[in-house]
Amino acid sequence: MTWRPQYRSSKFRHVFGKAAAKEGCFDGVPITRSVQDNNFCAVNPHFLAVITECAGGGAFLILSTGKVDPHHPRVSGHKGNVLDVKWNPFNDFCIASCSEDTTVKVWEIPPHGMFKNITTPWKELQGHSRRVGLIEWHPTANNILFSTAYDYQIMIWNLDCPEQVIKNPMRTISHHPDVVLSMSFNADGTLLATACKDRKVRLMEARSGTLLQEGNTKANKASKALILGNMKMLLTTGTSRWNDRQIALWDLDDLSVPLLQENLDNSSGVLFPFYDPDTHMLYLAGKGDGNIRYYEISSEKPYLHYLTEHRSTVPQKGMGVMPKRGLDVSSCEVFRFYRLVTIKSLIEPLSMIVPRRSESYQEDIYPMTASNKPAVTAEEWLSGIDKDPVLMSLKPGSQVEESFTDLSKALGNSLDSARTSNRPGMLQLSYNIQDQLATKERNGDSALSEGDSGRLPLSNGEDLAFCSPPKTENELRLKFHKQQEEIRRLRELLNQRDVRIKQLELEIKNAKNTQPACSL
Repeated sequence: MTWRPQYRSSKFRHVFGKAAAKEGCFDGVPITRSVQDNNFCAVNPHFLAVITECAGGGAFLILSTGKVDPHHPRVSGHKGNVLDVKWNPFNDFCIASCSEDTTVKVWEIPPHGMFKNITTPWKELQGHSRRVGLIEWHPTANNILFSTAYDYQIMIWNLDCPEQVIKNPMRTISHHPDVVLSMSFNADGTLLATACKDRKVRLMEARSGTLLQEGNTKANKASKALILGNMKMLLTTGTSRWNDRQIALWDLDDLSVPLLQENLDNSSGVLFPFYDPDTHMLYLAGKGDGNIRYYEISSEKPYLHYLTEHRSTVPQKGMGVMPKRGLDVSSCEVFRFYRLVTIKSLIEPLSMIVPRRSESYQEDIYPMTASNKPAVTAEEWLSGIDKDPVLMSLKPGSQVEESFTDLSKALGNSLDSARTSNRPGMLQLSYNIQDQLATKERNGDSALSEGDSGRLPLSNGEDLAFCSPPKTENELRLKFHKQQEEIRRLRELLNQRDVRIKQLELEIKNAKNTQPACSL
């Protein structure tokens, strides 16, 4: 019999969690005491939003620095407790919130942060009859928002309208006989998966609300549902009939029987699943737990491959996740959580890092990822147009080109150094953008007279900022060979310089040795 190893090769086998130092945490945050099974936190590369405990209505904080002032300005326009907040994926200064006052409100945040309380929303959505528990932005269409409430309805809102108060949603989905516990889209936003309190998992068309499939199993009570990118799989977390915490993997084409079921433990906290479609890694964080398990997903059996877990001595109440474009690629960071530690009134950033010796950009762990550009407008999506998300490269040279225009307009060609220094990964990006601003200001006049002399540095005869990603396998192979040739040329140049340095050192040494003889 042929012997086969019991392990599998994986570049993410040794991923580890690195908690931020105390000065990198958000301290003194009055985190909400709500028992809602939500994350209570939302993050983007500029701000962190967290739902807080307050009297006389609901409020949440917009933070950018570590230590939180007790009198820090708040977003406090709701009449009831805020239950969920989500940043607009295509606008880092727009956030939506839902509350027990049956409304959904969309807010515009000043680019330089909050200096006073905000009480007037940009849009107010009135349509639900009971408290709204969950909201989700569409992943590819601009200004399309989904909301679900305790009236068992899912409503689709179009924010591209002149009215400040919107009372009629574009569409209402009424397939659920009980409370919807979670919503999840696939990569292009054509499918919507939901987990309901009636133990059933439903898959429907996101635009029309047409019910496609309905999964029901007595052995699994799903509380969270998550579509795994473009892998045509659905993951649910919940409890088994013996109240053990359980995860189940389903085929999107057949929700009658799960592909895989696995019992984890007998804790009572809800499991929050987080999936990274770029690395195919799945993270499981339990409410009230101090650990985070992570797995690797494959399209073939056994589908789920356990890697390891990060352990902490303090439990988390909720989790926020930084978008991929806000990660620190120089330290090989592939994911970043923001743990809400209620017992310490603390928000702790936790970076998931792939250990690499080289400090250069690692292309194999950073494929093209979803950008902050919408693929379609709200009107196009409502008319029936679907497109894949717009992708971007996380490579520093191309990142500046794709995000430079938006950041320079929003921030007025300036960055708050205090804001970036308290968030791991933002400091490097701010320095890159400031360098680009200084370079463009210095070379603005000379570029007109000297032609290409004012452009950014070239690599293999191509401008780094305007270098488009390869679209075919031949282009990819050609760029690879060009890069290998440039690396070889640079190594030869370094070797020549090393030889020249040794020659000069020998000449200096000989000169020192002959000088005493000449003096005699």
